[in-house]
Order: sequence, then structure tokens, then C-alpha cells
Amino acid sequence: MENLTKAADKIKNSAYLSCFTGAGISIESGIPVFRGADGLYSKFDQSLLEISSYQYNTSKSWKAIKKVFYDSFINAKPNLAHKILSKWETNGLLKSVTTQNIDNLHRQAGSKNVIEYHGNKEYFVCFDCEERYANEELKLTQDPPKCLKCGGLLKPDFIFFGEPIPTNAANQSYKEAKKSDVHLIIGTTGTVQPAAYIPYYAKKAGALIIEINPDVSSFTTTLSDIFIKMKASEAMQKLDKIIFS
Repeated sequence: MENLTKAADKIKNSAYLSCFTGAGISIESGIPVFRGADGLYSKFDQSLLEISSYQYNTSKSWKAIKKVFYDSFINAKPNLAHKILSKWETNGLLKSVTTQNIDNLHRQAGSKNVIEYHGNKEYFVCFDCEERYANEELKLTQDPPKCLKCGGLLKPDFIFFGEPIPTNAANQSYKEAKKSDVHLIIGTTGTVQPAAYIPYYAKKAGALIIEINPDVSSFTTTLSDIFIKMKASEAMQKLDKIIFS
């Protein structure tokens, strides 16, 4: 309880609060983690997520992608943690969210200033003419999606293995971290690079680091000033109650 009270006080009195989220915030929305013994990556050949595989072994790669990122996510809805972050942004308390997640749940919850470091599965872009589509404009089947304008292959607008992080997303995330006096980490192990560098930019700029995780992460003993050992929704609900009581 002491860490919750301390964190709530720091958040409430922050001048520039930013947030960095990972897969752990979306577990409670029904989205399984990717890594680990029971993670999604253990259920299929990860090489199918390489950009070269999608381009040159398209049919097999697309079937895996559809099953993992579209069929598995279909019923996912924002949970309390997503919703409270959105509320904090609306109230002017939270300035931005940088997320490693491609599930679109922060936006569905109502957050506006979201930096999607690894992209967003809700959009597709054409390899040939670069036309961009929202999912609802397309009918996703077992056949690889094609551009309605030129007939070229459409790529889910998230980062495949072998692709660089988009310059704009990277620069925005680092800029937000550097502006922060309080930086909130939720549900990330800190093992995915280069995303895991983001909180270090905040720390180097002098920010206080608050971490919410049910388990110890690579940030816990090396970076975090306040560690709240809880699931995302539980911790966020308690913090919100203290801040706005």
C-alpha cells in the first residue's frame, strides 16, 4: 500500500506524465502473451513473421498471421487499465502513451495521443502504391489481402521481424520520454529491443520511474524507483481511486 500511495502522489503532482505499455496490459483483455513456454510464438514457426517470408512465402505466412493476430484477437476489448489511462489523458493528467502492442486497445479505450512503436494491426498498407486501408474496408480471408486500388499485396501495418522501427514512431517515443518528470511502465518485461530503451531516455532526463508488473522485470532492479507488484487493472484502479478521492 505504501508504494501505491507514493506512486499516486507522484502521478498526481507530475508536470509531464508519460506511459510505456507492453503485452501485460492486454492479457486481461484476453490477448495471450507472445513469448514464453505458452506464448503465441511457441505455437508456430516464427520465421513466418519475417518480412521476407511474407513477401516470398506469402500464402503460408499470411495464414499464420491471420490466425495469430486477427482470429486470436477478435473478441478483445479494452480493460480497466486501458480505460483509466484514457480517463487520465482526458483529465490532462497523462500526456502520452507509447505502446509496444499492436492490438489497438488504447485507441479503442479513447486514448488520443498514442505512439504505436510496433504499428497497429487494424491497418494495412500496399507494398506497391502505399495505399492504406482500415480493416473494416477489407474482407480478410485465407487468401493474402490485395490492394483495392492497384491489386498489389497488402501488408499488415505492424513491424515484422527484419523491419526497422518507423522513424516517426521512434522519435516521438523518445521525445515524450525525455519530456517526462514521471514515467509509468505497465506490463512489459523490458526484453524487447529497441523498445526497451524508451524508459531509459526518461530516466536519463531525470524522470521518476513507476513500474506496474505482476512479476519482476529487467527494469525492476535497474531502473524503477517505485515498483507496484500487481496486475495492470488492479493497480490502475487503486491508483485512480487514491488520486481522485
